[in-house]
Amino acid sequence: MSESDPVTRPEVDGGQVQPSEAVLAPRNRIVGWATDLGTPTTLVLLRHGETQGSVGKLFSGRGGHDHELTELGRHQALLAAEAVRVRGGVEAVISSPLRRCRETAAYAAQALGLEVAVDDDLAEAAFGDWDGLTYEQVEQRWPEELGDWLGRTSVAPPGGESIEAVEARVLRARDRIVASHQGVVVLVVAHVNPIKCLVRVALDAPPAAIYRMAMSPASASEIDYYPDGTSVLRTFGVAAHLAGAASILGG
Repeated sequence: MSESDPVTRPEVDGGQVQPSEAVLAPRNRIVGWATDLGTPTTLVLLRHGETQGSVGKLFSGRGGHDHELTELGRHQALLAAEAVRVRGGVEAVISSPLRRCRETAAYAAQALGLEVAVDDDLAEAAFGDWDGLTYEQVEQRWPEELGDWLGRTSVAPPGGESIEAVEARVLRARDRIVASHQGVVVLVVAHVNPIKCLVRVALDAPPAAIYRMAMSPASASEIDYYPDGTSVLRTFGVAAHLAGAASILGG
C-alpha cells in the first residue's frame, strides 16, 4: 500500500465516538474466578514488520522518516496476516497512519477480506531531534536529556513528544475503538511505544514498566476489555508465527 492509497476511517456518530465509561473506570477482577463479566472487546495488537529503522535500532517516530517495510518485513507481515486469519474472529483492522503499519495492516486486511481504517492517535512517538539516530548517538549528543527522558515519562525529547503524551492519545484511540466495536475482535497495527502504553495501562503497572518490555517486529499481543472496565492481557509479544522467516529469505 502506498502513501496515496485510499483508506477508510472509522465512522462515528456526530463526528466523535464517545469513550466507554466502563473503560475509563476499570475494576480489579480475577478473570476465571469472578462471575460472568460479559463479552469483551479484544484488541489484537500487532507491531509492524521490519524496517531499516528497526534493523538499525533507530529512533523512528512520527514526523521523521516514514520507513517502508524491508523484504523481510513484508514476509513477516504476510506470516502475521496468516496467523491472524487462522486465529479467526477479527471483524475490523485499524492502523497507525505511518507507512510501515499501513503496509503491515494491508496484508492482514487482504487475508481477512476487510478494509484498513486509520487512527492518527496510534502513531509512534515523535522523537524530535533524535529521530533517525541510534541510542548511542543520542547518548553522546544529549546525555542529560536522554537520562531525563528515561527517568520520567513526562519528559519529551528536544522537539519531540513525551511518553505521557503518547499514552494520552493512544488511550483516546483505545476508547474510540472499544466504544465502536463492542464485543468483537479488532486487529490494531501499531508501534512499540503505543502498544507498550496499552499493555502498561491494562496491567495498571507503573510508568517505568514500559522500559521493561521488548517486542520483535510483527509480534502480537492481545488485551480483552470487558464491559465493566476489567482489562486482561491475554498474550504479549507472541512471534511463533515468524519462525524461520529470516532463513526463508536467506537472512
